[in-house]
Amino acid sequence: MRPAVLLGLSYGALGAARSLGRLGVPVHAVTGRRVVPAARSRYVRGVVRLELRPDTLGELQALGHRLGRPVLIPTEDHSALFVADHADALHEAFVFPEQPPGVARAVSDKRSLFEVCSRLGVPTPATSFPQSRSDVLAFLADAVFPVVVKGIDGSRLERRTGVKTAVVVNDSLELLAAYDRLEDPEVPNLLLQEFIPGGIDASWMFNGYFGDGSECLFGLTARKLRMYPPTGGVTTLGVCVPNGAVAEAACGLMKELGYRGILDCGWRFDARDGRYKVFDVNPRVGATFRLFVDSNGCDVVRALYRDLAGEPVAAGRPLPGRKWLLESHDLMPSFRYWRGGTLRPRSWLRSYRGVQELAWWSRDDPLPLFSMCLTTLARLVALPFRRLRPRVLREPAPFGLLRKRSLEVDTETVGPHS
Repeated sequence: MRPAVLLGLSYGALGAARSLGRLGVPVHAVTGRRVVPAARSRYVRGVVRLELRPDTLGELQALGHRLGRPVLIPTEDHSALFVADHADALHEAFVFPEQPPGVARAVSDKRSLFEVCSRLGVPTPATSFPQSRSDVLAFLADAVFPVVVKGIDGSRLERRTGVKTAVVVNDSLELLAAYDRLEDPEVPNLLLQEFIPGGIDASWMFNGYFGDGSECLFGLTARKLRMYPPTGGVTTLGVCVPNGAVAEAACGLMKELGYRGILDCGWRFDARDGRYKVFDVNPRVGATFRLFVDSNGCDVVRALYRDLAGEPVAAGRPLPGRKWLLESHDLMPSFRYWRGGTLRPRSWLRSYRGVQELAWWSRDDPLPLFSMCLTTLARLVALPFRRLRPRVLREPAPFGLLRKRSLEVDTETVGPHS
């Protein structure tokens, strides 16, 4: 069988390795990380340590030629955009869906996604893109809280600040403190978005694979049951629930864009106007993709592999009630939900009924879980020693200090809207 190469080796990529490996596909991986628990999987034949940069493109091409033009599968934002930017060169060494130029960046960049959705009439939360602190102060004149603060380019925000998920702020001072802490004044990268009210049952996901002509060959929907952080982060517990409105909206948007390949996107139901609004689109394999499995055992990775191999994608029926669990992260949001009075111990135990797959544990592939536990333990042991290290003067000030500074400096500037 034609080999596959995964770009990235997180728990989502581990699921991809297992999904293809159980079909007999030789799976290899490329990662820039030194310690990778998923590399211990029996389904990962080999791991190449390589940072994806323009100057390492030749090394990636050499890997593809050596493996006989394998299927290339990005599993992270950076790797998906790297493939899109160097598609012509990589097609000589790999097989992957041909994407219209600029589409991957158009949907992954939050600003361009908002502009595309506005142009096409696709519902999306109201969003502002401040270019300076004065723009934030002007935004506060009509701000309705809570407000969501997140990166236009999420990968760049994470590399600069370590913040991976959206930050929800409840007043003007919190917003200014978050802006001061997270923004890069030289190259603005933050957006301010309306918070759509509603419980966890308002959060929806769509995973699909689009073939020639942007035809959806495989697509399923699911609801988020728990997230980490609870205000809006990675899914730790999800359940498959058919939702024709979300699926139709996602397929319609991709058809308009001429999109081809694997898609992972997030939607939220706004009870104020009765519409589902898209807020996140990832042109790659989603970390939770193994939640979306049909009665034939098909998922987006298998759909992509079979389609590129010239085989029919035999999608089955949805499996309502199927659950997927990120066991390494679920206890913290569960505790927070319990502390907030929204989750009782008995309900917490019942929530695990129907869990058919875990991110790390698998009976036929146990080593990644053990490796992940050892890696986590080592980090916890090393944490006190890291805190004893002298701090670099350029290190960003703590959030509390920035908040205090905002209180001292900006109270008069903010005015009555604070």
